[in-house]
Amino acid sequence: MLKPFLHKLSFYIRFNTYKKIRKSLRTSKYKFLGMKVGKGTFLPIIGVSWPHQISIGNYCRLENGISFKFDGIYKDGPNIIIENNVFLGANVEFNIRKKISIGADCLIGSNCKFIDHDHGFKLNELIRSQGGTEQAIYIGKDVWLGSNVIVLKGVTIGDGAIIGANSLVNKTIPANEIWAGNPIKFIKKRQ
Repeated sequence: MLKPFLHKLSFYIRFNTYKKIRKSLRTSKYKFLGMKVGKGTFLPIIGVSWPHQISIGNYCRLENGISFKFDGIYKDGPNIIIENNVFLGANVEFNIRKKISIGADCLIGSNCKFIDHDHGFKLNELIRSQGGTEQAIYIGKDVWLGSNVIVLKGVTIGDGAIIGANSLVNKTIPANEIWAGNPIKFIKKRQ
């Protein structure tokens, strides 16, 4: 009787309490480095290039492997802004030079990518040496992005929109509509 109880207690301590303590310490570390993290939000294992560029709201839920890459020289921030009650699935990637804003209550599926810049492609010049254009990305409130969605520069996704899994979003999406595909296409309005 005592042995099964001790096994359960050991499991609980190892996988719940210990994990919460590590997340709390990690959150404190990133706050010290300049990241803004709201009440009730705890950070899992993430990758961060410039912590001061990130602002995460209250009661957000983040899964492991998220990459916050501010791909530019040092400048004041934050420029990656995530509002309250947002879910970010595993391995979401932010590759930002300008800005991204994600509204409250959004669901961002695993492996989604946000890229707000590109490269030049003039002939007789290395592509990697050429500058490109940069445009901010804006995601409205209550938006759902399925797994593996890629959102490119200059896109605005309206409040309440839904983007199907594996879609490439390269144009603005109106509020309360469902879009999917590569290239993305209108499916229907939400009812």
